[in-house]
Amino acid sequence: MFKTARKALLALLFAGLAGPLFAADLPEPIVEEAPPQAVYEQPVEVGGWYIRGDIDYHKSTVRGIDYMTYTVDPCNCTVTPGTRSFDFGKLKGGFSLGAGVGYKINDHFRTDLTADYWFKSNFNGGTSDINGTSTEVSKMSALLLLANAYVDLGTYHGITPYVGAGIGGARVKWDDVYDPNTTEFNPGRSSWRFAYGLMAGASYCLTDKIILDAGYRFSHIQGGRMFDWNITSSGPGFDRGINTHEVRGGLRYQFGGNNGCAAPVVAYQPEPEPIYTK
Repeated sequence: MFKTARKALLALLFAGLAGPLFAADLPEPIVEEAPPQAVYEQPVEVGGWYIRGDIDYHKSTVRGIDYMTYTVDPCNCTVTPGTRSFDFGKLKGGFSLGAGVGYKINDHFRTDLTADYWFKSNFNGGTSDINGTSTEVSKMSALLLLANAYVDLGTYHGITPYVGAGIGGARVKWDDVYDPNTTEFNPGRSSWRFAYGLMAGASYCLTDKIILDAGYRFSHIQGGRMFDWNITSSGPGFDRGINTHEVRGGLRYQFGGNNGCAAPVVAYQPEPEPIYTK
C-alpha cells in the first residue's frame, strides 16, 4: 500500500516538473501581419443637365456691301438700274451677353443650345460716284442662336481643353444708314440669316457644381439685306456677310448628374482578421 502511494506521489512530481520543460521546447505561435487594406476608387458617372452664362468681346468684319443705283436714260427717259459697292465699311468692336442650357453626355462629349445678344457696334463706311464721295454711318446689333456640340479632350492639372462647333441662325439688325454731312439716309433692315460657329477653349472646376469656361469663337453670319431704297433713288443695299472673332468667358452650373468635378468615392475592403501560424 505504501509502495503504491509512493509511486503515485513520484508520478505527480514528475508530471509537475516535466510540463514546464516540455512547454519551453515548444515553438511559440507566429502572428503574421495582415496584408494592407485594399483601397479602390468607385467610378463616378459623369453626365447631366447644366445651364451657362457668358460674356464676350468681339470684333466683326463686313465682307463687303453692294447697293442698287438708278439712272435716267436721256434718250428714252427710262430708268436704268445698276449696282455699286461701298468703297469700305468697318464695324467697331462690341460686347455681348449669352445664356444657354446643355447636357453633358459623358467625360468627353456635351451639347448645348445658346443665345447671345450682340450689343450695337458702330459702323463707318464710304461711297463715291461722279458727284464725289460720301460718308455712311450706322449701327449693327444681332441675336445669335446656335446648337453646339463639344469634345472635351481630357483633364490635365484640373484644366480641360475642348473644341466645338455650332450651327443655327442670327437676326441681324441694321440701324438707318445715313451721311452725317447731309440729310440723306436709307432705312435700316432686320433679317434672319444662316450662321455657324467654331469654338476652342478650356474649362476649370471651381467647385463640384460650377465650372469656369474661357475660350475663342469664330462665327460667320450669311449676307442679307442691310438697308432699303430711299427717295434719292439709291438702294436697297446688301452686306455680303459678317465674320466675327470672339473672346469669351463664362460659368457653367451643373444642376443634374455630375460634371466630372466631384471627387471620386473611395471605398475600403473590410479589415481582415489576423492570421496565426505555427
